[in-house]
Order: sequence, then structure tokens, then C-alpha cells
Amino acid sequence: MPEADRADAAIASDLAADLALISDAARQGGAIAMRYFGRKQEIWMKGGTSPVSEADYAVDTYLRETLRAARPDYGWLSEETADSPDRLGSRRTFVVDPIDGTRAYLDGRDIWCVSIAVVEQGQPIAGVLECPARGEFFSAISGGGAWLDGKPAFARLAGGRPSVGGPKAMVDAARPVIGDLDTVSYVPSLAYRVAMVAAGRIDATFIKANAHDWDLAAAGLVLAEAGGGIVNRAGFTPSYAGADPRHGSLVAGSAYLLEKLAGVLADLPD
Repeated sequence: MPEADRADAAIASDLAADLALISDAARQGGAIAMRYFGRKQEIWMKGGTSPVSEADYAVDTYLRETLRAARPDYGWLSEETADSPDRLGSRRTFVVDPIDGTRAYLDGRDIWCVSIAVVEQGQPIAGVLECPARGEFFSAISGGGAWLDGKPAFARLAGGRPSVGGPKAMVDAARPVIGDLDTVSYVPSLAYRVAMVAAGRIDATFIKANAHDWDLAAAGLVLAEAGGGIVNRAGFTPSYAGADPRHGSLVAGSAYLLEKLAGVLADLPD
């Protein structure tokens, strides 16, 4: 086998191993979350506005201990773990949201997921979303396509009346640009909303400023591999696992809409 082919095979094997690792961890994390789902549990407020539950911490602890034991040289960035600049020296970083959509989770709604990505040089190379209350599992590796429950996932192609989610002011600003559109009811999990684009259920969603890496990294890879993407107002794909995990306004969409919707963002305040 030529050396270049051996290198490609080694990379593919490496990615497959990481995907298998985070897939199993996400499923186990989802099982932990389901033990608490619909039951009374302790709830705290972060910053006075954002709830975090016993389940969030239990899943986060399991994922942190499991994944870091398997890959001790990887960095760690999670919504429910105090951040450390030490991760910035790592070649790869786990980017995790133990329960994306905590409010929905605590209300007994099924639109929430465990989100795990492996990020290298600012971009996700493996990602999964485990949505146990809905019985759905999204996965992707860089260059390997996107999958929903073991079947290929594809974003929508042009044609028909597009459906667009996100804040009302952003959606309304898109109407003069893309014409008639259908609005999408509020989806409390941002990661799941992006995954809906990847699954071809909606065409796009705007994302207001202050979303974080853990909301987007895994779902963003699934969408990119499904034929769509996430871009900022300049039309660029966001970078992840840097010093600041926060992002400005973004849009996630099928490829045919991205340029136009990035233009809409450019005309709106961040």
C-alpha cells in the first residue's frame, strides 16, 4: 500500500475509533439522563437565569470521567464543568453538553439531547447527538457523511417553500430576501434544531448571539456532512474550542440558502 494510502487509512481508523468512543459514551449518558427524566430532582440556577439539574451534573461527571480516561491527552470543554486554559494546549478537545435543552428536559418534553464532539484545529471531526426520549441518534465524522439512526441524513435541496426557525425578528428579516417561507415553532434544544436541518425536516434556523461551542460543535458537523452548514454574518464557518466558547449571531441551513441568509445576518445588529 502506498504511504499516502496508509496515512489516509490511519486517519480514517483514528476517526472511527473516536466516533465509536463518543457514541457509546453518549448512549450511556442518555441512559443516565433518562433515569432522572420526569422525576423530582435538585435544580440550581446559573447566573440567575439558566437551570441546571442533578441529571446535568450526573451525565457530565460520567462523560468527563469516561472520555478523559480513554483519551487523557484530549482537552475538555463542557457546559457543566469549570473551564480551564489547560485545554488550549491539546491537539484535540472534547466539546460536550451533557443535556442540551435542559428547560425542555425539566418540563418533561422530549426535545433534548446529549451532545459530544471531538474538535481539532478549531473544527469538529467527530460528533454525536443522543436523543433518548425521542429514540434518535445522530452521528458524523469529517468526510464520512451524516447519519440518523444508522441511515444517511441529507439536508434539503432547493425547491418548494422553505421553513426557517429562530428568533422572530431574524426570520422576518429573511422574508424580503428569500420570499415566502414557513416559520418553525420554537425548539428548546439548539443542537436538536440544527440537527433538524441536517435531517431535512426544516431548511434553516437563525441562531441568536451568545450560543456556545457545546451547543453547536457536534450538530454543526452533522449538518456539514449532511450538505449544509453553519455560518456567521461574514459567511464563515465558526471555529470551536478556542479561548472564548461564545459566538455571535449565526445561521444554520441547507447549502442553497446559506449565502442569502448570511447576508440577512450582515444587515442585523449582533
